[in-house]
Amino acid sequence: MPNESKAAATGAALGNVDAVIVGAGLAGLYMLHRLRGLGFSARVFEAGADVGGTWYWNRYPGARCDVESMEYSYSFSESLQQEWHWNERYAGQPEILRYVRHVADRFDLRRDIQFETRVTTATFDEGTSRWAIETDRGELVSAQFCIMATGCLSSTQEPQFEGLETFTGDWYHTGRWPHEGVDFTGLRVGVVGTGSSAIQSIPIIAQQAEHLFVFQRTPNYSVPARNAPMDPEYEQRIKAEYDDLRQRERESRAGVVLMGVPEQPALDVTAEERERAYEARWSRGGLGITRAFTDLVINREANDTAAEFVRAKIRATVHDPAVAETLSPHDYPIGTKRLCADTDYYETFNRDNVTLVDVRKAPITRITAGGLCTADAEYALDAIVFAIGFDAMTGALLGVDIRGREGSALREQWTAGPRSYLGLSITGFPNLFTITGPGSPSVLSNMMVSIEQHVDWIADCLAHLRARDLDTIEATVAAQEAWVEHVNDVARATLYPQANSWYMGANIPGKPRVFMPYIGGVGAYREKCDDVAAKGYEGFTLSAQRSALRDQVAR
Repeated sequence: MPNESKAAATGAALGNVDAVIVGAGLAGLYMLHRLRGLGFSARVFEAGADVGGTWYWNRYPGARCDVESMEYSYSFSESLQQEWHWNERYAGQPEILRYVRHVADRFDLRRDIQFETRVTTATFDEGTSRWAIETDRGELVSAQFCIMATGCLSSTQEPQFEGLETFTGDWYHTGRWPHEGVDFTGLRVGVVGTGSSAIQSIPIIAQQAEHLFVFQRTPNYSVPARNAPMDPEYEQRIKAEYDDLRQRERESRAGVVLMGVPEQPALDVTAEERERAYEARWSRGGLGITRAFTDLVINREANDTAAEFVRAKIRATVHDPAVAETLSPHDYPIGTKRLCADTDYYETFNRDNVTLVDVRKAPITRITAGGLCTADAEYALDAIVFAIGFDAMTGALLGVDIRGREGSALREQWTAGPRSYLGLSITGFPNLFTITGPGSPSVLSNMMVSIEQHVDWIADCLAHLRARDLDTIEATVAAQEAWVEHVNDVARATLYPQANSWYMGANIPGKPRVFMPYIGGVGAYREKCDDVAAKGYEGFTLSAQRSALRDQVAR
């Protein structure tokens, strides 16, 4: 029985559409908007009860974007850019979610989105050149194109600590925070992890809790965000220059320009000049410190100058020298794990009700009914917050049983790590697209810039196929292998592989250690994608199977 027919026999058929989009976050919404504008029919499936993606799920205390609001926003609509007012320099989760909901309503997108529905399988039928998409509701939809807008940081790493089921208090994951919020007043709270979500939430939880224990395995570099209410004059100046700003974003390395673009190597200036450059960026706030010079991600000696500057700031901020030392990273270059932006993170460790626990020296052994045990102590806790991150970039994609030609499973294809062409397409999976997938700049860039670039490329590609009566597009083996090799070569030329980061999959036990994003830069990557399209989708096989069949029938 053909794949589509077999699926239809077990679920309720929802009919045929040109494209199914999985996910109604920032990528899925814009993809739907573009396809509608081209006259394609599309259906979006979203596991959440509303739009927003990561900004729907991540509601932990202090959740905030680390890209300035004026840059972390859509550029496809000039009127949207001009009419929306951001309240803060760095928007918090509630404001970003309001923005995403506004976009969904303004462009009437909800009518093509089915919420509280998780796609479970996607199977390519070679006989029809269509995808059979099944959901956890037992529904089936047939689509020519399957577009994964599942996000890079949407599949949470679940806590695997012995004894967790015996804990009598409440425990939470920062990536799946209760929508009604959590009040920690008067409680003994443990936060496990010191990544971005922990660094943002710890100062706020510390203000509520009777006592806060922070369980740190690996210290992270963090810089002050210097968040503030939006300056009306600054906002108007940016809005007046949006055309130029957006173009510079698209041509830049990371899709951001407001925090500064480096112009010279760190080792080409004096120590005093370096110090002034770092101090200026530290005072301004935000992630610009790693963009002070051109060689910070490729030269360890240069990188050490920025790392030591931040370590000195930690020592100057944290009163207890032993605590300051524990909070100071030494075993990886700054910026090679996700750099964090905070509000009073290091200052929080000066509070009498905050204790830092080094679980690298004394690992967590188990959770008990009343708390948490390390190798040398037991901590009584009323609540535990697991800030242990995500199965980044591949987790959400592999969470769906995706099967391409001859029933080949994506999970099997990626057992040694993800392989793709441009981070957009995968050999053996025709008409399947991954927005900001592995092998693209994605998490190393302003996600809004990368999302729009991918969506526009996919939309133009589908229009190209339709105009030529073509049915399928699929990456060739040679093109995919060459791109994977290029991604690896570029990564090896930097300091990034020196860190055990989630960029490498190092936070997930058993996950292959492969540097997943493309670090060659947003501008260079865009040029490559545009060149591929301009050359008739070089590196892809385009076919007209169904068109040929129609011609045979006509004859």
